[in-house]
Amino acid sequence: MHLIDCTHAEHARAILDILNEAIRSSTALYDYRERTPESMDAWFATKRAADHPVIGAVDDDGVLLGFASYGRFREREAYKYSVEHSLYVHRDHRGKGVGAALMPALIEAAHARGVHVLVGGIDLANTASIALHERFGFVHAGTIREAAFKFGRWLDLGFWQRVLDTPSEPVDG
Repeated sequence: MHLIDCTHAEHARAILDILNEAIRSSTALYDYRERTPESMDAWFATKRAADHPVIGAVDDDGVLLGFASYGRFREREAYKYSVEHSLYVHRDHRGKGVGAALMPALIEAAHARGVHVLVGGIDLANTASIALHERFGFVHAGTIREAAFKFGRWLDLGFWQRVLDTPSEPVDG
C-alpha cells in the first residue's frame, strides 16, 4: 500500500464510488442520495482552493483503497484553525489497515498546514471508526442524540477531536 495525493483526473471516480457505496449501505454518511460525477468537480476545487489535502491509499496497481481529507469545520472565520475530517475505505478493504495508514498521514498534513483541531463526526453505531479515532489520540467531545434519520431509525452523531500543537503563533482576523 502506498499513500498518494489524489487528483481529480485520476481519483474522482474512485472516490465517488467509495462515497456512494457508503451512502447506499451505511450511516457513515448522512446523505440519502448518491452524489453525481459532476459534484466531484466542486469537491476537488474546494479542497485545492483551501489547500486541504486529499490523501489516498493505493495498492501496487494504483487502485484506490481509501482516502482521507478535511474541510472547514464551520464558516465563521474564528474557526479557521479547526477542520472536520473524513476518512473512507472501500468496502472490500475495510479491516486491512487502510484507515490506520491514512489517519497519521492526515494528522501530519493538518499539522503541517497549521491546523489546531481535527474534528470527526461519527455515527455512534460505527464502532470501527470510533476505535480508529481513539487509537490515534482523538477523544469524545460530545454527542447529538437523534441528529439524523436514515434507514428508518434515528441516528446519534458523536464528535471526536484531536488538538494539535499548531499553529505556533495563532492570530485573530
